[in-house]
Amino acid sequence: MKKQLFLLVFTMLSALVLSQNNRAKGKIIKNFGETFNVVNPEIKTDTSAELKVIFDVSSTSADKSSINKNIVTAARFLNMHANAGMKPSQLKVAVTIHGGAWKDVLSDEAYKKKFGVVNPNTQLIKELSNAGVDVIICGQTAMFRKIDRTVVMPEVKFVLSAMTALLQYQNNGYKFIKF
Repeated sequence: MKKQLFLLVFTMLSALVLSQNNRAKGKIIKNFGETFNVVNPEIKTDTSAELKVIFDVSSTSADKSSINKNIVTAARFLNMHANAGMKPSQLKVAVTIHGGAWKDVLSDEAYKKKFGVVNPNTQLIKELSNAGVDVIICGQTAMFRKIDRTVVMPEVKFVLSAMTALLQYQNNGYKFIKF
C-alpha cells in the first residue's frame, strides 16, 4: 500500500514538474514572457487576424527588486501569439503605466537612488519597446510624482493621462485589458 501511494505521489509530482518545465521561450520577447503550448484547444486562434491590445497597468510588485508581472503580460501576449503562428506585424501592443506602477519606468539611476537597487524592469521595457510596444506613462501620475523625461527610461512615452491614452488607442481599434 505504501509503495502504491509513493508511486502515485511520485507520478503526480513528476507531471507537475514536467508541466512547469514545458514552457516555450518567446519568439518576440526572448528573455521574458514564457508561455505554455495548449494542445488542441476547442476555440482556435485566428492566426490571420490583426490583434491590437492596450494593457492598463496600475499596480506593481511589493518587492522593489522584483519585476512587475503585469508588464510581463505584454511579453506573454506577444510570445504566445507568435508561438501560435502569428507574425509580429499582426500584433499591436501598448501598455499604459500609472498609479503605483510609475516607479517601474524609472531609469536605473533614478530607481537605485530611490529604492537602493537597479530597476528590475529595465531589460523587459527595452525588449518590449524594441518589439514595437508603446510603453506609456500617465502624465498626471508623472507630474504628481514629480518625475519627468530626465528620470524615466528613454523608451517610455509621455501622454496627458492614462485615460487619454486608453481612449485614443481604443478609438484606433485597440482592445482594453486591465491588470
